[in-house]
Amino acid sequence: MSGLFAKVAWPLFQGHKIVLYRNPKETRMTMKPALLLVFGIISTIAMTPAHAQVYQWKDSSGRTVIADTPPPGTATRDARVIGDRQPVSRSDKPAEPTAEGPKTTAEKDLEFKKRQQEAREKAEKNAKEQKAQADREENCRRARGNLAALESGRLVGTIDEKGERKAFEDTQRQAEIDRARQFIAEACK
Repeated sequence: MSGLFAKVAWPLFQGHKIVLYRNPKETRMTMKPALLLVFGIISTIAMTPAHAQVYQWKDSSGRTVIADTPPPGTATRDARVIGDRQPVSRSDKPAEPTAEGPKTTAEKDLEFKKRQQEAREKAEKNAKEQKAQADREENCRRARGNLAALESGRLVGTIDEKGERKAFEDTQRQAEIDRARQFIAEACK
């Protein structure tokens, strides 16, 4: 076997034997590019502090001082900044937090349960209000039906203690009509 098949495909058919019979002269160096890449990344990271601000000023004795921190006790405007960055203003007191930090899982869970409870109470309140509204509408419908029956002139009455029907007299009918109208006026607004 010779040629491309012998070098590329035949070792694939041999399985584990490829490791035992590999010719060291034919292997390519694959570690060299990887090492160069790692070295390049590390050197780039190491050069990052070189881009820091550098301050230059004259001290009280007239000597020129170059440092990476501004002159002590004086404003940074007296010092010349070497580099492309603007000087950072510094203050003696630490910065105060402007907002609360991120909430913990327990706080989030507590707020979630509180919202669930409020939603549950609101749903119960709405259900009670809807039921009360439905009851009021049903009572109004019945009162209007009773008023219509009383005003129609049909024979209307009640059942007495003995269980017998007793028809309303005109005065009783008028009293029931007045009572039904008053109930409708108050309850069915």
